[in-house]
Amino acid sequence: MDKVVERFLKYVQINTQSVQEVETCPSTENQLALGETLVKELREIGLADVSMDAKGYVMATLPSNLDREVKTIGFIAHMDTSPDASGENVCPTLVENYGGGDILLNREKNIILSPKDFPDLLDYAGETLIVTDGTTLLGADDKAGIAEIITAMEYLAAHPEIEHGEIKVAFTPDEEIGRGADFFDVAKFNADYAYTVDGGPLGELEYENFNAASAKLTIRGRNVHPGTAKNIMINSMLIAMEFNSLLPLAERPEYTEHYEGFIHLTDIRGDVEETELHYIIRDHSKELFAQKKQVIQEAVNFLNIKYGPDTVELQLTDSYYNMKEKIEPVIEIVELAKKAMEEAEVTPKIAPIRGGTDGARLSFMGLPCPNLFTGGHNFHGRFEYIPIDSMKKAVAVILKIIELNSR
Repeated sequence: MDKVVERFLKYVQINTQSVQEVETCPSTENQLALGETLVKELREIGLADVSMDAKGYVMATLPSNLDREVKTIGFIAHMDTSPDASGENVCPTLVENYGGGDILLNREKNIILSPKDFPDLLDYAGETLIVTDGTTLLGADDKAGIAEIITAMEYLAAHPEIEHGEIKVAFTPDEEIGRGADFFDVAKFNADYAYTVDGGPLGELEYENFNAASAKLTIRGRNVHPGTAKNIMINSMLIAMEFNSLLPLAERPEYTEHYEGFIHLTDIRGDVEETELHYIIRDHSKELFAQKKQVIQEAVNFLNIKYGPDTVELQLTDSYYNMKEKIEPVIEIVELAKKAMEEAEVTPKIAPIRGGTDGARLSFMGLPCPNLFTGGHNFHGRFEYIPIDSMKKAVAVILKIIELNSR
């Protein structure tokens, strides 16, 4: 089990941030570097059919050792880390026997990880935590998932007396920018169902996620000297502010939780002549998802009537959908994971994902794919941490799922 920590600490040294603006796959070369590392490890532990394609997708097989047919299970994690926080020069630190108080991440910058801000820390008093140095993310999303899957596969490969069916593993690029399933070869993977190991705290088990879309608005203005601007100047930045004011205040992410969706302004840049706004739209309900997109469209229509045709140009693109409708017909795979957690002495926490995973899109591509916990907290930022015991429990749950499937 200590190998899961060793692997994780090695993987986070490779900066695999994905980049939204780059159109190649993978979007960054270092994802290929991590992929090559994983291919080498998978071969060393004895897996078969190990490959990495030109797009950076890593796949491998642990052959069945049974004399009977059982379902083929897959386990999937992603190699990239979020573009929202630096993944370069990650310096993980082990906090042993955490005492329940503040953790000084960076003395020079006075960066503190505190249970006052993150109360869940107190759940891990007495445990060993892996934290950042306060200047980068940690990368548990999803390098912890990779480490947990490979450690489970190594254990099975080293213990052929443990019965199991055929197991597939895959590691994908660019999940964080919504492209993780773009070139995933479901037929080549050839599993009956799979689990993404891409969740958060201990016990998370998820088979519902947001429906998701992105909106890009380009607002065109007209610039002249401000001394002669009356009835001539059109300030695109002010129209952008007006547009945002037309959206429901209560549907911003900072005011929502559980099944509540949101419209989130992620980026704004511009000048008098032209301003760009970028939003993401999220909701678990198909109907409310459609309503949110309609609100944006109607605000655009209103401003184009007010300021003239083509003042505001909208590009609205659906990203992924709620996998619930694809998982419910095979809900036994969720029940299997739930039972595995219980037998591994982990309390299942079944809740909707307030986000998305590769599994959402893969479920619509014919590969039902619920999501399992990695054990990490505070993903995508400098306050990210992961308890070592939670990582070990994730390995145990993967092994237990395989065991139960083989009975």
